[in-house]
Amino acid sequence: MIIATAKIKLKADWCHSLKEKRMVVNKIIDKVSNKFNVSISEIEDLDLHNSIVLGVASVSNSTSYGDSVIQKVINYIENISDAYITHIETEIL
Repeated sequence: MIIATAKIKLKADWCHSLKEKRMVVNKIIDKVSNKFNVSISEIEDLDLHNSIVLGVASVSNSTSYGDSVIQKVINYIENISDAYITHIETEIL
């Protein structure tokens, strides 16, 4: 069993309230969940209105497939969101 994970940090400078941030986060989570078979959640900076940290995990039987899924999710998030990615940490176990 291979577990591929990513910690994706995004910046949304135009968000001036937690309500605006939640709208951005929920949009990303809903779209990623509908398109990919991964688990995704906001994992850090829950009370900061312009910082978003998402955790993504995928379980597979192949290292290359797990890495491919995580990379596709990262690229998809870049394309669907106005928030920009500032840092990515990936790990394959």
